[in-house]
Amino acid sequence: MDLDFINKLIKPAKTKIVMIVMDGLGGHPIQEKGDTELEKAYTPNLDSLASKSICGLQLPIGSGITPGSGPGHLGIFGYDPINYQVGRGVLAATGIDFKLEPNDVAARGNFCTVDQNGIVNDRRAGRISTEKNQELCKKLCENIDIDGVEVFIETVKEHRFLLVLRGEGLSGELIDTDPQVTGEKPLEPELKSKGFDKTTDIVKSFIQQAGEILKDEHPANMILLRGFSKKPNWPSFPEVFGLRSAAIACYPMYRGLASLIGMELLETGQTVEEEFKTLEENWDNYDFFFLHVKKTDSYGEDGNFDSKVKVIEEVDRLIPKLMDLNPDVIIVTGDHSTPALLKSHSWHPVPLLIYSKQCRPDRVEKFGERDCITGGLGPKLPAVEILPIAMANALRLEKFGA
Repeated sequence: MDLDFINKLIKPAKTKIVMIVMDGLGGHPIQEKGDTELEKAYTPNLDSLASKSICGLQLPIGSGITPGSGPGHLGIFGYDPINYQVGRGVLAATGIDFKLEPNDVAARGNFCTVDQNGIVNDRRAGRISTEKNQELCKKLCENIDIDGVEVFIETVKEHRFLLVLRGEGLSGELIDTDPQVTGEKPLEPELKSKGFDKTTDIVKSFIQQAGEILKDEHPANMILLRGFSKKPNWPSFPEVFGLRSAAIACYPMYRGLASLIGMELLETGQTVEEEFKTLEENWDNYDFFFLHVKKTDSYGEDGNFDSKVKVIEEVDRLIPKLMDLNPDVIIVTGDHSTPALLKSHSWHPVPLLIYSKQCRPDRVEKFGERDCITGGLGPKLPAVEILPIAMANALRLEKFGA
């Protein structure tokens, strides 16, 4: 999708668009011929909405490709995730409003648990509390010293922290040290190009010092780093799409991604109900709302099928509050699939519904994977096409050509 092309078709309107992203929404049955998490959930309100919508399954990246959260969101925001790539470090920084300088290299860190042989047996250190995270970050800040570079270590949330290296001649092209699985040692930092760069030695020194400082801690006795990157300069979402845009998200990474493309960040609480209340309180001030629900993904990664179902049901109970606001367009989808069966992101296409008074409803009566595969949007809609379809349904796109 060409952002310049879409921008030239934008026309003013007073219509409002709400995009609800249930992170990791897509699922998978845990037993043969069983239901996915979404199919298992009791969702009378989403089902009613689906019956008045056009539905389908969307592909965040492409067939067979498992997306990270960053690319998954960029696609549904209309940015081709192949052409617009950014590491999670930058997203973590923008998510906590850390002001990156042009030469800074940012990485997202996990506090993790390793055994006496350095083997990772918990990549998230039991999801330690944010308060414990703050204590550990303070300890690292007070004791780590690396010549020739400024080191910033900031708490993000739970087991997640931000590392920023500030100095001349640093590279953001490092591979992750997170092996992404348990039962293996953390990976050695190195450049993606396999060449030499001083950044590699700096990161090695940081990891070695951190391991020594944390060795007697439990469960967070080591760190993993991922998403090394520098801040990009991208087109602004509000300018490209002509929308006064707001993000409602409680997790820093998703706030960071929305901030990176120019959305305004609204302060909200930690629950889904509080997020919907924030939407209601700010209804008159914006044209576009991105409302992010995190726990669907967290429970999927934990392999907790039943808890993921309950989060979906919680969102469903709040749909009438959204309908009371009389939005012109509603999008409900996820940034990727996170089946509890796999305990990880997956390549499976993601359920999608787009509601408006102008949409051409299909025959889908229930919001679920096997129903949406028969919907009018098809079984493999590229995620980058969601926003243009929503804009058309909001009567915000001019005719192309004579």
